[in-house]
Amino acid sequence: MIARLRALASLVMLAGFFVFALVLLVLGVGVGIWAMGHSHAAIKLVLLAVLGFGGAIVVGAKRALFYKAPPPDGVAIDPHRAPELWAEVRRLAEAAGTRAPDEIRVVPEVNAAVSEDSQLLGLIGGRRYLYIGMPLLVSLTVSQFRAVIGHELGHYSNAHTRLGAVAFRGRLAIGGALDHLGGSLMGLPFRAYGRIYLLVDNAASRAQEREADLIAVRVAGTHAAASALAELPVIDAAWSFYFDRYVGPASQAGFLPRDIFRGFHDMSQARREELAELRKQPPPEQKSVWDTHPPIGERVARVRALPPVSLMEDTRLAGALIPALDQLGEQLQQSVVNVGDRRVTGDWSEIAQASNTARLQDTCDDLFRQAARVLTVRDVSLTDLLYAIEVGRGPQLAEGFFPGTPPHEAYAQLPQVLEPLLTLAALRSGQVRWVHSWSQRAELVGPNGQPVDFAALAKLAVEPQTVGQARNHLAQLGIAVEQARVVEAVATAKNADVIGGIGNTKVGKTDCDMLILDNGLILIAGGGDSNQGNQRMVTALRSAPVAELAKRYTFVPYEEIAAVTITKKVPLKATLSMRNGEQLELKEGWTSDLLHKQSRDVLLEILEGIGPR
Repeated sequence: MIARLRALASLVMLAGFFVFALVLLVLGVGVGIWAMGHSHAAIKLVLLAVLGFGGAIVVGAKRALFYKAPPPDGVAIDPHRAPELWAEVRRLAEAAGTRAPDEIRVVPEVNAAVSEDSQLLGLIGGRRYLYIGMPLLVSLTVSQFRAVIGHELGHYSNAHTRLGAVAFRGRLAIGGALDHLGGSLMGLPFRAYGRIYLLVDNAASRAQEREADLIAVRVAGTHAAASALAELPVIDAAWSFYFDRYVGPASQAGFLPRDIFRGFHDMSQARREELAELRKQPPPEQKSVWDTHPPIGERVARVRALPPVSLMEDTRLAGALIPALDQLGEQLQQSVVNVGDRRVTGDWSEIAQASNTARLQDTCDDLFRQAARVLTVRDVSLTDLLYAIEVGRGPQLAEGFFPGTPPHEAYAQLPQVLEPLLTLAALRSGQVRWVHSWSQRAELVGPNGQPVDFAALAKLAVEPQTVGQARNHLAQLGIAVEQARVVEAVATAKNADVIGGIGNTKVGKTDCDMLILDNGLILIAGGGDSNQGNQRMVTALRSAPVAELAKRYTFVPYEEIAAVTITKKVPLKATLSMRNGEQLELKEGWTSDLLHKQSRDVLLEILEGIGPR
């Protein structure tokens, strides 16, 4: 019933979009004819309106009617490769009262989904696809897997996939019109219509999810359906943690694990207790009328409130349904990951050594650059810092590293600066190594395999009277202090994240689009149409990695900004006083575009943190 109502609403509103645009077009033509007969000055504005509305109709219709779906993602699994998987899916489809998918594909996301190559705006069915996320296969039990797949097949049984195509075409039509009209006043009616369309369609989408949950309970049982729903955010959080802690740093260091999905399974097993705590205290959810899915907690509660359905539980790992799952994982990884010049290895110890050493070098480079600014030299090494302390410049270094802190407190914190530098010297000298662990951070051990700590040596090294003892002790350990030196003497955007952007900004007298990173600003000179700043920034981000964009355009590291004077917050106007004596004046315009709504606030917070001189 909900599906039919959604189809009707989507079709009516999709047709209404074109009727709405045509009415505006006819009104514009009528006013234009009247203005011509009266030699009215408004004729130019009317002509612009006619062209705008006419263009919106053409662009919207073209996108909606001639959209071609991209090729399906992932790796296809035929029935001969995984007969048990196909038997399960076919049995679930029969239980859900629908035709089984024609193709099953494994994808690298924490998700499962269905689609259908429907015709005539989605009103005629076509080839069906079932997409299964590999992280689900290595995390869910077979019973939980049945609930997830039963839910997805429920979208078929209620015709959600075909009707979703109607809604999707409606989004394309309205999106095309809005792109054509940009942020102009003529786009206001279409933006209002688009919001109404999304409100109606998203409400129907949430109802469809509830319908599909009923199918999940029917085919897998109440406990499996509820636990599968509750497990999805846990898997998603673990997947994000895995990439942040292991895969991301490995990639940045020039390595890739041979089987990303096997590593995820091993990490999840090693951190079972942490994941159990996450299940007990799931992260808070926000509820919005713009959501396409109801909150997970609400869905779990609704499933548990239904009349109970008890079925025998299959506690095997869902991946047991596919023979040679590791080989499939490697095949999937090869199909979706751009290896580039990275080294692929199955040795996580090698990956841990490379990624943690690279991360430590980045930390030390920051410290070396800061020390060079304090000592007013081009660059420094650990040898230079120990000499500076020996000749009595330790208080100067402490003040530079901890500005605004009382001198005696700043000096007491100086060992915190030297400890990572001593660790780097030990690593580069081959006297310590990182030990990989799935259950905790990589641990630093010495030649005997025991954990090492350079905190005591760092305390010796910050005192002029004992810095010589520290040197001798390091030498006895086989650690050459000269091995700890800067690699990047100038700050770069390596490993930086984009956290905002402001298009059509003046930097001095130059029009720029400004990307806001977590460690600096990228100034893309040129600017252009005031309505296209956002699109230009998105295009730039898609064209190259952030680090490459920083090389291609002007990069302003925050650490090179000595002081900031903010004269106006909205629109933003600020003067950046650089450490080299230059001054940059940033001036946001009233028509500047924001990459996201909080972009200005994000930049203001950063600049206020640097503060006035």
